[in-house]
Amino acid sequence: MAAVSGTGTHHEFTVDADDAPRLDLLVSRTLELTRTQAATLVAGGHVLVDGRRERSSFKATRGMRVAVDVPPPPGREVLAEDIAVHVVFEDEHLLVVDKAAGMVVHPAPGNWSGTLVNALKGRGQGLAAGGGDERAGLVHRLDKDTSGLMVVAKTDQAHRVLSKAIAERRITRRYAAMCWGHLDGDKVTVEQPVGRDPNDRLKMAVVTDGRSARTDFTRLARFLSTDLLRCQLHSGRTHQIRVHLASVGHPVVGDDTYGGGGARKLVGLPPVRHFLHAAWLVFNHPVSGEAMDFRSPLPEELRQCLLTVAELPDLIASPNPLDYFDFYRADR
Repeated sequence: MAAVSGTGTHHEFTVDADDAPRLDLLVSRTLELTRTQAATLVAGGHVLVDGRRERSSFKATRGMRVAVDVPPPPGREVLAEDIAVHVVFEDEHLLVVDKAAGMVVHPAPGNWSGTLVNALKGRGQGLAAGGGDERAGLVHRLDKDTSGLMVVAKTDQAHRVLSKAIAERRITRRYAAMCWGHLDGDKVTVEQPVGRDPNDRLKMAVVTDGRSARTDFTRLARFLSTDLLRCQLHSGRTHQIRVHLASVGHPVVGDDTYGGGGARKLVGLPPVRHFLHAAWLVFNHPVSGEAMDFRSPLPEELRQCLLTVAELPDLIASPNPLDYFDFYRADR
């Protein structure tokens, strides 16, 4: 429906459909907001169409440019907190963190403290302001119970360049996942739109009016009841990998939200954990242009799960079983 670019609280997109819905629905679907939230933004003058304010009932046409500013919630200060965070790289422009499972990335209703942003502020460093105080420095996100690599911008310049690189798919993000059952082939692409589940606003789903999304899946190993996969994102929708795998009948192992939470003891997976890890992050430095390549080994609980299902003695001595399965081979 629209091509989107933007960072944090400011978004811009171009209408690319001849039958776009009314403005509040267009904003709601494109930015994954509720219709009430979108209508409030329109009524408050936070949505401009080709630089003009319009009513919620206005129907944009192909080629029109829509700009949306989402103001921060009133009366909330994001506090600096002394929380340990694993930083794998840092310079004056950015840092790369290896986020632990269980940590929420940014403050939001129900999680105003204990987040990655609180932890980063607690380190006493500057963070890019482009995403607003709640999302200071963030270029992309990971789900609460997904672990792994994230790049964070320390300057507004780095934030702009990295955000544009994300939008243009010039940042490579590859995840290790284990799914229930077996995919139809060793290489499977799921290209289905993702949006809010109409029956449960806390979940995402494959829906016809969602935002376009594509994930490439490569099977690295086939076990008795599961597959070990490498997943590459070509878009960054909320819960994208989890929704796409569930949509083809093979949910992520341990994913209580999308149907993969049963039989944990069978695979040696602890409670409140799913097998999804952002293990490989590749991008060009936003200032120097230098190629940056970061790799994260499986966390211990996922390593133990893999040892349980693989039943391969050689894996026991491997500090990162992903190497054993050639996860980091670029040509695979």
